Amino acid sequence: MLPRGPRDLLWQVLLFCGAYWLYRLVRGQVWDQSAAAFANARDIVDLQQALHVFAEPEIQRWAIQTGWVDDLGSWMYLNTHFGVTTVTLAFIYLFRNEHFYWVRNMFMVAMGLALVGYVAYPTAPPRLMPELGFTDSVMQFTGVAPTSDVNALYNPYAAVPSMHVGFALMLAISVIRMTRHTWVKVVWATYPLVVSLVVVVTANHWIFDAVTGAAVAVVSALAAQVLFARVWPAHWAFRSEPGLAAPARAG
Repeated sequence: MLPRGPRDLLWQVLLFCGAYWLYRLVRGQVWDQSAAAFANARDIVDLQQALHVFAEPEIQRWAIQTGWVDDLGSWMYLNTHFGVTTVTLAFIYLFRNEHFYWVRNMFMVAMGLALVGYVAYPTAPPRLMPELGFTDSVMQFTGVAPTSDVNALYNPYAAVPSMHVGFALMLAISVIRMTRHTWVKVVWATYPLVVSLVVVVTANHWIFDAVTGAAVAVVSALAAQVLFARVWPAHWAFRSEPGLAAPARAG
């Protein structure tokens, strides 16, 4: 059942959990950033308006009018980020272990880059700006009002980049590279787009956040492929399976 024995599994669990909790702790260790966070959010609105892509209020209004889209989006925001990420990483470790270490390195790079963004560019999410027409969909779905206070494990201004989108895209990149089935590729190619819609529908992220989250995922994938894989290619490189390799040309 365990590709490299219990010791390796324990090490990977400790490494991932340690990195994730360090990521959360560092993200929460901030000073009062509310003024800068709202100023940065207004700059993002100005930028998107200049680019004619400030569509978040209309998207959320449409989702609320349908009812089910808003509720489904809130449920997915609360549950899929941790659930899908954990289950997929566990599957890769157990059944595609030769690729797991490349995926792990990609996630480590992404969490580091995200922390830089959170500290350097605190940003208020749309749900904290009702004057622009936004509603906190998750609060209405759960009936529980979220705190706006920053603490050791929570920072409402950690919005740029959106790692809901970043994690979704990194999982999609990984699974698409290691599967032979077209329908699986299609499902996973759709997943980051659905997550991007979810974070906008629930007013937890701007479109700008989703784009920067995708950029972090791409940069992290390249770092895992170009930098880490060269350090220890026998274990950290993403090796194509024989069935996925392009056929050799005759002659």
